[in-house]
Amino acid sequence: MFPRTYILVFLSTLLSQAEISFNKDIRPILSAKCIVCHGPDDGVDAKGKANRKAGLRLDTPEGAYNKKDGIAAIVPNSLDDSEAWIRITSKDDPMPPVDGHAKPLSFNEKELLKKWIEEGAEYENFWAFVPAKKQEVPTIINLTWPLSDSDKFVLAKIEANEKSPKEKADNRTLIRRLSLDLTGLPPTLEEIGQFLADTSPNAYQKLVDRLLAKPAYGEHMAKYWLDLVRVADTNGNHHDHYRDHSPYRDWVIQAFNENLPYDQFTKYQIAGDLYEKPTQEQLIASGFNRLHLIIDRGTALPEESHFKNVVDRVSAVGTAFMGLTLGCAVCHDHKYDPITQKDFYQMYAFFNNFDGAPETGGRSGPDFYRGLQPPYLDLPTDEQKLKLAELDRQIKVTQEKITSLKQLQAATGIPAAPDETSKPKPDLKPQIPAAEKQISDLKKQRSSFLRQVRGAMVMRERSEPKKTHIRVRGNYDQIGKEVTRDTPRFLPPLKKSAEVPSRMDLANWLVEKQNPLTARVAVNRFWQQLLGTGIVKTSEDFGAQGMWPSHPRLLDHLTLKFVESGWNIKKLMKDIVLTQTYQQSSAATSIDFKDDPQNRLLARGSRTRLDSEGIRDQLLAVTGVLNR
Repeated sequence: MFPRTYILVFLSTLLSQAEISFNKDIRPILSAKCIVCHGPDDGVDAKGKANRKAGLRLDTPEGAYNKKDGIAAIVPNSLDDSEAWIRITSKDDPMPPVDGHAKPLSFNEKELLKKWIEEGAEYENFWAFVPAKKQEVPTIINLTWPLSDSDKFVLAKIEANEKSPKEKADNRTLIRRLSLDLTGLPPTLEEIGQFLADTSPNAYQKLVDRLLAKPAYGEHMAKYWLDLVRVADTNGNHHDHYRDHSPYRDWVIQAFNENLPYDQFTKYQIAGDLYEKPTQEQLIASGFNRLHLIIDRGTALPEESHFKNVVDRVSAVGTAFMGLTLGCAVCHDHKYDPITQKDFYQMYAFFNNFDGAPETGGRSGPDFYRGLQPPYLDLPTDEQKLKLAELDRQIKVTQEKITSLKQLQAATGIPAAPDETSKPKPDLKPQIPAAEKQISDLKKQRSSFLRQVRGAMVMRERSEPKKTHIRVRGNYDQIGKEVTRDTPRFLPPLKKSAEVPSRMDLANWLVEKQNPLTARVAVNRFWQQLLGTGIVKTSEDFGAQGMWPSHPRLLDHLTLKFVESGWNIKKLMKDIVLTQTYQQSSAATSIDFKDDPQNRLLARGSRTRLDSEGIRDQLLAVTGVLNR
């Protein structure tokens, strides 16, 4: 065993030789140990105490370099003048404090901070908030291994770590891997035989094309998306009543199978109801905004329920499309990311203009039994349309009969049948109540029949914009300053189509080329589906608390290709599975597991476990009882 002192000296030597990157090496330390007390949140807590301690902000160079009473937290190139370094190394009053939220800084972390300050304490814009840049394809040594530019980015890092990639997996492994990753189902014996018998150079590519064309591809892709956007078949909360989101589910499956471009996929869900003449599909897609928990009557006031639902919509947009934890700014400024409480409520304002009944679940009527709350879109089958039309016709005829009888009675003072107006008979008087009972029975019959008709909850705007206010400490009934619709200030500005921007403006902003997040987040998530782990491991958090990308240049390269392809999802999926990186053997030695246990170098094929749905579907598929 080496003495601890030798190990520390060895680590110190390595660090002194390595190039320090603020985003990669320093920001994670500050985020984990310092920013919660010295970050963006300049509000006060419930006791009225400042959230930002000592008025010091370390997440920006302005805050770190600023002198207070002649003292600065960080002075570039000077450890002796940097109060932060003095406090970090102090034995009497160390930072972070021993009774604080964070663990003490490790030796490695202190050495990184020391070297960073000595080299000039240079800050960098956070990588995820800067648009993707065109990357130069790296030079590599092994010219025979890569099959694409993406492989070259991977191989360059493998070689930089003095490792070698694995060879291509055998064909039996590849067809099983590919089938499970693209369709969620194992290959059939016929498919295996066909692939193994095909000796053409493009046999693997033809297999990819066949799998991408299967209906099961869309079903498998939809599974991940539906989990992400919180689809459920019940309302949640106390009573957890049934609700139906199957039209939205079917639309998502159809969108993936028809290869709807991801930018349109995004816009339809954010603002499908705001197209000039929205199609049925666009309206159904807008139901993304109605997937939230529904609170039953008696457990919350309508205004409280509405507030929680809008908060959920904003949080869902942040997670699904932006890879940000926007919901952390409901009560106060975000502790780690530059998202202010005002930013959150400006986003909230886009979704606050919902025009519908109070969103609290009732317990009767056809809407309850169908699991719907207005506004919604009825989606009857052709047969159901005929039945409803016939019921509507009978109701109309009966209503006209009642109107005619009442008019005759008013004119003559004597009840009369329509076909015997010249000779009224007193015994026809019961016709009016009889007809009224008939129309009541027909309406009950129609209401009962409606329970069988599927419907899709959709979005609908109020004619006049609803005012939005910051809610103090996130309490729905504590009204703060009024805010208007806008996007977070640290991201590209919103382009407005009118004085008051719409959800469509927000949707367009999400998919514009200068937005640094939407395409990156999508590419990372699709990579994660195929390789098991995203290039950014924290696929739902691209903020300061998220993980640094394992291959940042590769992520930018794929992101730009994705946008240039017209946001073509199938092309992206195909490009990834055609890489040598994806096709590698997953065989690994004990040294491989020791040096890179999580396979972040991608020097071998990924090993991923089937989820519970995958295990079930595989059992049903191999036994021949799966409903395809």
